[in-house]
Amino acid sequence: MLWMCRTDLRLNQPRYATLPNIMKAKKKTITQITPEQLGVQITSDLEILEVFEPPKRKAGVIVASVDELLDKLKNEAHVI
Repeated sequence: MLWMCRTDLRLNQPRYATLPNIMKAKKKTITQITPEQLGVQITSDLEILEVFEPPKRKAGVIVASVDELLDKLKNEAHVI
């Protein structure tokens, strides 16, 4: 079976509420429902084993020239 999908050109354009609809929405009541009324239990399945800070970073090094930077990258950091 071949399905053909059509998309609307206005797919990513937001729809703005009109003033009459905003006024109607202000008059509507909002009912709050608790999880107990829905028969749902809210429990966490997560267990926190350990919390610690990441290790502190070393202070940076200021180099005087590009040649010194390249030398440090080659010999100390072994990046290049």
